[in-house]
Amino acid sequence: MGSKFTISMTLITVIIGFMLAIQFQTVKEPKVRDTRDVWALRDDLIKEQELQSKLLEEIRSNEERISKYKTKIKDSKEMALKETLEGLKKEAGQTDIKGPGLVITVSILKEALLLGQPVADVSPMLLKRLVNDLNMYGADQISIDGERLINTTVIRDINGKTKINGHSIKKYPFQIKIITKNMDEANKLYNRIQVSPVIDEFIVENLKITISKPKKSLVIPAFEDSIVIKGMKSIE
Repeated sequence: MGSKFTISMTLITVIIGFMLAIQFQTVKEPKVRDTRDVWALRDDLIKEQELQSKLLEEIRSNEERISKYKTKIKDSKEMALKETLEGLKKEAGQTDIKGPGLVITVSILKEALLLGQPVADVSPMLLKRLVNDLNMYGADQISIDGERLINTTVIRDINGKTKINGHSIKKYPFQIKIITKNMDEANKLYNRIQVSPVIDEFIVENLKITISKPKKSLVIPAFEDSIVIKGMKSIE
């Protein structure tokens, strides 16, 4: 009898101890609740879904490129190399490019003409600032007075004349053509460049900026001069 009682008490003690341990652990480590409201969680979820969608789209696009390139190499190595070369020429600005965009016309202010005020060449610094703003607002390709801008383009003053890749701006008015990736980008660029502070700086130099409405199709000519690459040379 005493033995059975001892065993029963032991079992009861173990069960009670186990329950107390569980209760203590629950009190000791309370669950951390997310205090964000439903709308904040929803916004975060949408952002994560958009990011995931973009990443999947990029992965799919790159996989398609790799697949096409492998197929081209398999079918015709020579054709694949030619197409690759054409793509590189396009990126380097050595081919004409066509696409949506807008045209900026730079002319002399009528007030300056009426008052007989002298108008010098547009300063290289001012042109650089305009180009920087255009690039920041979504420009993909730019030409100034018919001269294509590429990565190695230099805009500078040479003997009092503003030159772009060695090309002089001979007279006013002259045009700056900008091509964007699509019409949406062209519309955004149009809205943004109109309120850019650089527009007022042209007025200070007695110059007027006229911005065309976005156009569905523009052509920017190829860069005609040879591209000099420093630090590289061909081998036999």
